[in-house]
Amino acid sequence: MASISLNDVSLTFPVITESGGSLRKKLVKMTTGGAISNDNSNTVLINALRNINLDLREGDRVGLIGHNGSGKSTLLRTLAGIYAPTSGEVKVSGSVRALFELGVGTDHELTGRANIARLARLYGYPLDQIEADMGSIEEFSGLGGYLDLPIRTYSSGMQLRLIFAISTLYPCDILLIDEVFGVGDEAFQIKAKERMESMMASSKIVVLASHSKELIKKFCNKTITLDTGGIAKISAIGEYE
Repeated sequence: MASISLNDVSLTFPVITESGGSLRKKLVKMTTGGAISNDNSNTVLINALRNINLDLREGDRVGLIGHNGSGKSTLLRTLAGIYAPTSGEVKVSGSVRALFELGVGTDHELTGRANIARLARLYGYPLDQIEADMGSIEEFSGLGGYLDLPIRTYSSGMQLRLIFAISTLYPCDILLIDEVFGVGDEAFQIKAKERMESMMASSKIVVLASHSKELIKKFCNKTITLDTGGIAKISAIGEYE
């Protein structure tokens, strides 16, 4: 059974500077992100997540909302296992797919096909299954012969099409999404939207960070409002305006 449980999770990033105090004053004036403190040395502490307690079960479709820097992306990366909490405990049960910055994990000197194999290892796909589905990837991405060329020869849109095609190829239990709906040209966006909707429907738990009220209302049944790295409010989707 898919589940996510966070018990008093906090995450602090230390930033070493020559003058921690003066940098802290500058950051306090400009930041909209996590709370900032220092340890009376040259280290500034960015408290990216603060005492997060959260339990998600099958059927939960959660929209993460809050201003830029409120902790949405950091929380998603903690759920994905990219960041380890400074304190507290994270328990995740089920297969996880994280759709964040499309482009992480690629090697621009390798061909499209070699990058497919590279990303397959990153996502935990069986390589024999990927080989069997190579035609499906080629068709969906629309890249044809470009798959045999280094991806440094691709436009940014072509790279996104390749990465999106492989990252969304198979279903998963838990889907973590950080604003990836605007992928490629208009024709590809239609295919991408259909595949994303299919993945979200088949996933047991979905956590979506977005500034789009339309997306949140369409795909989510509850919202979590984050503020300076902490949970400010958990609401039913009907309360989201």
